[in-house]
Amino acid sequence: MTPAELASVVLTAAHAVFVERGLDRAALPERTAVERPRNPEHGDYASTLALQLSKKVGVAPRELATALADELGRAPGVKSVEIAGPGFLNIRLDAAAAGQLARVIVEAGAEYGRSDRLAGEKINLEFVSANPTGPVHIGGVRWAAVGDALSRLLRATGAQVGTEYYFNDAGSQIDRFARSLLAAAKGESAPEDGYGGAYIGEIAAEVQARRPDVSTMADDAAQEVFRVEGVALMFDEIRSSLRDFGVEFDTYFNEKDLHDRGELDLALARLREQGHLYEAEGATWLRTTDFGDDKDRVLRKSNGEWTYFAADCAYYLDKRERGFERVVIMLGADHHGYIGRMRAMAACFGDDPDRNLEILIGQLVSLLRDGAPLRMSKRAGNVITLEDLVEAIGVDASRYALARYSSDSPIDIDIELWTRATRDNPVYYVQYVAARTAGVARNAAEVGLVQGGAGDFRPELLGHEKENELLKALAEFPAVVATAAELREPHRVARYLEESVAASFHRFYDNCRVLPLGDEEVTDLHRARLWLNNATRTVIANGLYLLGVSAPERM
Repeated sequence: MTPAELASVVLTAAHAVFVERGLDRAALPERTAVERPRNPEHGDYASTLALQLSKKVGVAPRELATALADELGRAPGVKSVEIAGPGFLNIRLDAAAAGQLARVIVEAGAEYGRSDRLAGEKINLEFVSANPTGPVHIGGVRWAAVGDALSRLLRATGAQVGTEYYFNDAGSQIDRFARSLLAAAKGESAPEDGYGGAYIGEIAAEVQARRPDVSTMADDAAQEVFRVEGVALMFDEIRSSLRDFGVEFDTYFNEKDLHDRGELDLALARLREQGHLYEAEGATWLRTTDFGDDKDRVLRKSNGEWTYFAADCAYYLDKRERGFERVVIMLGADHHGYIGRMRAMAACFGDDPDRNLEILIGQLVSLLRDGAPLRMSKRAGNVITLEDLVEAIGVDASRYALARYSSDSPIDIDIELWTRATRDNPVYYVQYVAARTAGVARNAAEVGLVQGGAGDFRPELLGHEKENELLKALAEFPAVVATAAELREPHRVARYLEESVAASFHRFYDNCRVLPLGDEEVTDLHRARLWLNNATRTVIANGLYLLGVSAPERM
């Protein structure tokens, strides 16, 4: 029995009690939930339904809980119900009902854990969006891991998701990049405000190989060639490195397109219609202070140039015009000040910032070796890049390490820890369960132990306390996925895999032998435990998939 099925049984029992007592059935919720008690001695699941309903129907909580317990205790699969405190219901399932979960999980396969919790939501999820002026640095890599995991979680809970990389190919930073390439090609030092690092020389050389004529051009013309060709090469490299990291985007959006298609003018016109623009000092301003910003923002300077914020406005409007109801943007710690102006901008368009816009801020990441932060990249010079991280600990460990912590917490990634083949390495600890469960299944086949069909499964045999503990851990997975998606917190999945599933499986494996020993005959208990082993493999694989991490069959 799954938690959702038990919750339905609880609600059915409540309905029967209300009918018997003539209580107002309109007070019954459409759905309820059951939770795992922190103390296993309090039962398999707990319900607070009696506490929730008592005031609505004018019945004392414990009195209502007693009636619910009597009714619920007669339900198939429920072993016992106890009343605790002011009216908590502590529920125990019989072994057969609890064990059936293994069959449910194995038969569901990759679908186990998925739901329609966010069905109907259309979400645009923008992350990374690093400027194409250098390789993706470690802060951007964090958003690559977290953003991709979040997109998987949102889709697993029924949302329509469009992932997006905003490709900034216009503005002063691109001009500085082009000047840096030109200087490198001429054998000169980078401009004072330019970009350094070996990659600048590499790209400059590649542009020269593609366009030999650039060496004969005047500086202005040559700089334009380096801008166009250099940006294209840099962005190709960014896309390639992200692809190797397992991250692909549905849309790569060019800022230049906003300018070329006149979308900044369109955004300006829309904001003017809303009555939030004014002219001062020869510039065009957006009155964002009306919606909580600390100061009004310039959209068009007195010399006619657009500001970056104007492009932000046009880009937001473009997303909304494409039908996305919620725009989710992931930004680095240095962009915290953007939240107020972006929320005010959404309000200026007539949107509800609480409903239509969501900004997530990620904190800093440090890569440590021998306890000291690494600060210099072999190629990028002054930052640690995606390639540096992957070279140090690998793709799986990188993605897991970056997604394992709440995004609003700084991370120190210790190279020694994340490359150890020991249980204190979190990704190894979880992947080892994936490999061990696969190994058990292989070994079972070799000794003639086969899972068989549902008719061969005897769930009532799974009565050992460690079997029950593992079943309860596996039962939590759908709720963990739904909560992680709703709260935008992929780290909940990683911690669940480690602390609940992997830990419970190791205790089960140590106490409950799955394979027959020596010439021992294969029994229904061996087969039931094989179902539980395979159910664990399913949950581990599904959870790791949501994090973009592999579930190896061998290690």
